Amino acid sequence: MAQFSYKARRPSGDVVKGVLDVDDRGAALIQIERSGLLPISLEAVKGGNQGTGAAKKGSGDLSSALPTFLRSILNRQRKPKLQELATWTQQLANLIHSGMPLTLALNSMGHLKSKGIEQEISQQLRQDVMEGKSLSEAMAKQSRIFSDLYVNMIKAGEQSGALEEVLHRLAAHFKLFAEVRQKFISALTYPSVVAGVGVAIIILFMTVILPRFTSIFEEMDVPLPQSTQILINVSNFFANWWLVFPFIPILLTIFYRRFSATEFGRQYLDRWKISLPVLGNVIQLNLFGQFARTLSTLLHNGVPVLTALQITEKIMPNVIIKKAIKQTREGVTDGKTLAQPLARSRLFPQLMIDLIQIGEETGDVPGSLQSVAETYENELTVALRVMTNLLEPAMIILMAIGVGGLLFSILSAMFQITSSIGR
Repeated sequence: MAQFSYKARRPSGDVVKGVLDVDDRGAALIQIERSGLLPISLEAVKGGNQGTGAAKKGSGDLSSALPTFLRSILNRQRKPKLQELATWTQQLANLIHSGMPLTLALNSMGHLKSKGIEQEISQQLRQDVMEGKSLSEAMAKQSRIFSDLYVNMIKAGEQSGALEEVLHRLAAHFKLFAEVRQKFISALTYPSVVAGVGVAIIILFMTVILPRFTSIFEEMDVPLPQSTQILINVSNFFANWWLVFPFIPILLTIFYRRFSATEFGRQYLDRWKISLPVLGNVIQLNLFGQFARTLSTLLHNGVPVLTALQITEKIMPNVIIKKAIKQTREGVTDGKTLAQPLARSRLFPQLMIDLIQIGEETGDVPGSLQSVAETYENELTVALRVMTNLLEPAMIILMAIGVGGLLFSILSAMFQITSSIGR
């Protein structure tokens, strides 16, 4: 047992002091909270058994310091997925809804296993809140986990006294975005598999099957069709320079990252993506829906419009959209309505502009933005289905053309040899 002296505040505002005999600091905090007090300070009493316990704890931590350090590095490199963040947020909202004080709810979250978010994060949030920080301030320190959007919405919920409602909305927000991302992945899975199978067949043909036919053609000493000779030359090139090919994807990746890291390269690539024939429409619908959904969520929770636009600008993945939002924010700063600077950018569709203008006239811009988001999310679902329906036969046709061209080159050479033998 160890002794801790504490200073705490009653709900009435009176400050009380006392000493507790408990096992550790965490047990002391829990006992204070269960007494209906808000801890202000907690210190170990010198001369107690705390020193021995600390020494034992320190010697135990020393042996596990290296694994803990390496684990923290690995965890720091990975941000939680949207679905993982939605689950954690929903769990916290449910605990608060059950009537738990925030500190006790965070303490319970520290014992729950949430995939993607370490238990230490919840424990650190609880510690910061108990030291007098607000939840938004505590979350701002964990920028790897909680984005500007998350922190500002929590701040707005604290100021309006609707923290539980904000947490539910955040959970729904991230869950919806996770579903949209999953739709993208599902739409591209089948074409990617077909493309991978096609490339594997071509590589197998060029490296294993064709060399056997090549030796037969050389023994026959017969002039080969041009298509067959080109195929043999390509196969020889692969055979002689195969060590180079594994480095090509690496070099292309390095070039892409270097190029996209420049301002010109990022703008060029982002503009190229939204101008693609079929995929470009899908990307635009996703960007418009993400813009409207994020801005609607922020405004609906009381975040000022300029702050909401600034946060939305930061989280958008396309620099063309970022630039248009920045121009919109500058226009709103000049006193214009939201619809006018959006229309001036000539990037956002007229339907969005009209709905936002109606929202400004009726005094319900967040509601109008929500309608815009739902409209484009529904269109995105249809566009993804259309893209998948087009990609699947297109990939099959391309694979058939590639394999058919290889077979044609071999069969035409075989016919050439057969006809020469007949003579």
